[in-house]
Amino acid sequence: MSATLGFFVRYLRTIPLSAGFAVLLIVTSVVTGTIADFVYLDAPEETWGVGVETASNGQWWTFVTALFIPGDPAQLVAGVLLSLVLLGTAELAMGARRLIASFLVTGVLGLVIGVFFQWIGSLAGEWWAVGTSLDLTLDPLTPIVGSLLTASAFLSALWRRRIRVVSFSILLMFVLYDGDSSNSYRLSAAVLGLLLGRLLARRGKPVAPQRSSHGEARVLLATIVAVTAVGPVIALINPDGFGPFAAASELFRTFPDAASTTSECAGVTSAHCVHQLALLSLAGPGPLLLTFIPLVLLLIAAWGLRKGRRFALWLAVVVNIAFALLAWFSLDVMQTLQTEGAGGPSLDVVDYVVWLGSAVVVPIVISAMLVARRAHFGIRAPREALIRFTLVSCVSLVALSALYLIVGWLTLGSYVPDATMEQLAADVVRRFIPVNFLGTTGHVMVPRDEVTRVVFHWVGPLFWAIVVAGILRVFAATDQTVRVGDPQRFRALLKRGGGGTMGWMGTWPGNVYWFSADGEAAVAYRVINDIAITMSDPVCRDDRATQTIREFSEFCDTNSWTPVFYSVHPQFLRSFDDLGWQYMSVGEETLMHPVTLDMAGKPWQKVRQALNRGIKEGLTTQWLSYDDLTLSQANQINAISEAWVSEKELPEMGFTLGALEEIKDRDVRLMLALSPEGTIQAVTSWLPMYRDGVPVGYTIDFMRRADGSMNGTMEFLIASAALAMQKDGIEVLSLSGAPLASKPLAPGEEPPAPTVMTGLLEFLARTLEPAYGFSTLFRFKAKFNPTYETIYMAYADPLELPAIGAAVGKAYLPTVSAKEAVSLVRTLAARR
Repeated sequence: MSATLGFFVRYLRTIPLSAGFAVLLIVTSVVTGTIADFVYLDAPEETWGVGVETASNGQWWTFVTALFIPGDPAQLVAGVLLSLVLLGTAELAMGARRLIASFLVTGVLGLVIGVFFQWIGSLAGEWWAVGTSLDLTLDPLTPIVGSLLTASAFLSALWRRRIRVVSFSILLMFVLYDGDSSNSYRLSAAVLGLLLGRLLARRGKPVAPQRSSHGEARVLLATIVAVTAVGPVIALINPDGFGPFAAASELFRTFPDAASTTSECAGVTSAHCVHQLALLSLAGPGPLLLTFIPLVLLLIAAWGLRKGRRFALWLAVVVNIAFALLAWFSLDVMQTLQTEGAGGPSLDVVDYVVWLGSAVVVPIVISAMLVARRAHFGIRAPREALIRFTLVSCVSLVALSALYLIVGWLTLGSYVPDATMEQLAADVVRRFIPVNFLGTTGHVMVPRDEVTRVVFHWVGPLFWAIVVAGILRVFAATDQTVRVGDPQRFRALLKRGGGGTMGWMGTWPGNVYWFSADGEAAVAYRVINDIAITMSDPVCRDDRATQTIREFSEFCDTNSWTPVFYSVHPQFLRSFDDLGWQYMSVGEETLMHPVTLDMAGKPWQKVRQALNRGIKEGLTTQWLSYDDLTLSQANQINAISEAWVSEKELPEMGFTLGALEEIKDRDVRLMLALSPEGTIQAVTSWLPMYRDGVPVGYTIDFMRRADGSMNGTMEFLIASAALAMQKDGIEVLSLSGAPLASKPLAPGEEPPAPTVMTGLLEFLARTLEPAYGFSTLFRFKAKFNPTYETIYMAYADPLELPAIGAAVGKAYLPTVSAKEAVSLVRTLAARR
């Protein structure tokens, strides 16, 4: 408890302005009386609140005072918390002077711009502006939002993108579903914050979207979908809202009594009875649950999007398109309720156009964005799971429809007004569609029989419950069309021994597994355009290599695939010779041997300098797994990685190059370089190589360093890792392979005779070097005086080389877009 209190006190000391503003809000709420339901002063909003009315009266000071007084107790609590968290973040990011400037500029101008457009709209008779023109607002959240968006320009690429996407998603949700004046003022302040942040940060580069890793893109898109799903709840919580989507709340204001209404309107066809019966048909828990079906589907879709599920993407697209259709039907609902005396302002043609435009554009834009980013969602459900889901959904729909028709036919005389079988059949569709999609349109009939009323209300929710359960089952299903075996079994064989220094890469997502009939051998591979590309060496005993390769090739032939062994080591070349295969070099692996490591002598001078400098500057190291990280350390690594990705316009590579997700494996080790304050300066991940269940080697994979870290930090970290492995008796330390690289020739050694393929590889190495720096990385690894081992690609048919090359390229760049391809070409052209 004392430690937590001490941390909180230290934090407050770092944000004196934000903490002072939080205290000021408490003081002003007490002085003006807004801290409770009663007030000490008469109508504080009329004196200190901002709006069209006070601006028209010349109360110019309200554009300032409204920023410092909470409007009610809830806003006070929100203001204090957001001051300490969001405003505090802004103060830490850009300093006190910039915070004051952004607070006043975005706060005051946000109110001025918002009130100005409100005034113009009210003069023109625009529905929203007329409805809110009498609002008087006290809102300290407006400058907090503006300051946060200003400060986003000073944050890392990861947090800059997250804050902007989440903030605008939430702001737009409140504008669309609530629509009061304060929400529009906050949106104005947020836009001003973006512009002011760019001015204060003085970023010289033009505004352009920044790259995200696949995982980060999934998180952001899932967040957008989830935020928009919460919107209908906002509309129901505030039934007096003026947002374009707020009409849904009209459906749940006040419902007539069932018994008296059906008795009064039996045999009567007046407009009043039609309206009362229409409202009665929407009453009850069943229709209320139906209304929330789109929300539930969007939340489930957001969860699936976070997991990278393609089915979730199409689910979100379909539901958002349905929301766009809802805009049209909700206007009919609003019109019906108004004409029947339910209240609310009348709408003219201009209001209809504005309403439809705002209501349709948002879900359509979200749908288009999801479709455009579909490459991030590559996990497909197996065909069997989709077929099962479709069959179960269709059978449930038919069965529940038949149940409703049978019960309705048996009690046909209980409907008010009198119903025919044709009308009953037409009404079946309405039982399964959320009421805010159909509203009060069409022929309305309500059953008086209690059993029929239960079926009337609950067949729809029951059907959608079955659909939701089916969707969750589809998300849980995995594609078994090419997968044989399971990853845990593959791991067990790796820990027994085999697979080589890069064998652990076979455990990464995207690989599937073949196991021999006797269970003694395995191969990790992936199928791309009918080319089965393996990941490193086969996992088997040395004396079983040829048999394993032959059996896997026969398995591929049965499935009409072309087998290719990629990144295999020299000891397997004899097996390929025995099978009549061909092979070619695809890179060089750099190896160190910690047991015999000695960093003495001139060749190690640069490494020793980095090691000694790191020790002198107080750097320390930590050897652990991802699960052992603190929450702060995990967030730091995530931020470092995302900053590294966002700085590159080039497509993110995969296959034998791991990213953030791959380091979360419990068997993968991390080596961290920590500053004296405990901040992560650099991180490396190390893939294990086992013999009889004991690690005997490690291969480096993930390498990231923080901006502003010490020059030579990565050398310090790798050297520290090597020394730590030496103490543990580790035999092999691999600095991994360098694609398209050639090892240095020994004195007097002649280069191999050139061939067409070696000439092509040399051309590719020279061409791609400006973009991906393979040679630069290879030269960096040379500082550690490694030994070199060539890694090969083996193939059975030379005529398949064009297809193999295309498949390998897609394995490394699985989701390259047209824009990324253009960026790649521009990078290559600019640096040649």
